[in-house]
Amino acid sequence: MFRWGSFRRWWAELRALGAGDRGMTTAEYAVGTLAACALAAVLYKVVTSGPVKALLQSVLERAINVQF
Repeated sequence: MFRWGSFRRWWAELRALGAGDRGMTTAEYAVGTLAACALAAVLYKVVTSGPVKALLQSVLERAINVQF
């Protein structure tokens, strides 16, 4: 049989374990945002490079000029 009192105690203990990490979420978001921006910058440089730009242009031209 399930006892609500034991569940409440377990839940309170579980919440108390994570209470000391309240300031970490902001730092984690900052690091994640910085990493996403760095990845976006690298991808932008790759996509706008000469060979990749020519490849993308040729793929799009072939897709536009498909005969139905």
